[in-house]
Amino acid sequence: MSKLSTAAREKLPSGKFAGPARSYPIPDRSHAANAKARASQAVKAGRMSESEKSKIDAKADKVLGKPAKKSAPLPGKKVGERLAQMGR
Repeated sequence: MSKLSTAAREKLPSGKFAGPARSYPIPDRSHAANAKARASQAVKAGRMSESEKSKIDAKADKVLGKPAKKSAPLPGKKVGERLAQMGR
């Protein structure tokens, strides 16, 4: 992971952080991967909720170039049945 000095971190815009209160800086791919790993550790230790981790993962995935995760389909119904039920 590349070194991020205090001065460089302070110059980063808020959009370059994955967590709340300018935590988990993600200026590059190595920091984004590290943010995902640290968020997973925090959830396992009980310091972070799963929803906070999901937000961090989504922001980090954008930096990593990974596609956004899609929501799971409704269980027990096929796509056509769901669309018909929705009136489409």
